[in-house]
Amino acid sequence: MTLAVIALGSNLENPVQQVEAALQRLAALPATRLVRRSACYRTAPVGFADQPDFINAVCEVDTALDAEALLAQLLQLEQDFGRVRSFRNAPRVLDLDLLLMDGVTRDSEFLTLPHPRMHERAFVMLPLAEMAPERQLPQGRVSDIAAALDGSGVSRLPRSK
Repeated sequence: MTLAVIALGSNLENPVQQVEAALQRLAALPATRLVRRSACYRTAPVGFADQPDFINAVCEVDTALDAEALLAQLLQLEQDFGRVRSFRNAPRVLDLDLLLMDGVTRDSEFLTLPHPRMHERAFVMLPLAEMAPERQLPQGRVSDIAAALDGSGVSRLPRSK
């Protein structure tokens, strides 16, 4: 089993419900167990600004799937939720990014691990710092990386009961 970190995002069709439903579906993936998750965060859109705010979260799963098989499962989940890839940074019902897998590196046309830009994104690093502040990335400790980012467009939502 390998620990993997996945980022979740949505800004269409009740995004909080989409993220919560996706977390349930991630927990049900074959040979995979949801270990922990962050709260949801409201995030101003990046890139294409003329769209609704996003809801973002991260989770950690323990999986027997290899990186490519896990990525294939994530892409299938996005499709199951109705994801349409119309243009870069477009609004979306669900976005799932495989950020890292402990002890696994990849650099292919389809998958780069660890994710090459996660340390630049407050909407990833702030939830990750909440969930796993001591985790080490190639760029340093998660809590230190998150503290150095401009998190002004990212706000933590209260945990639902």
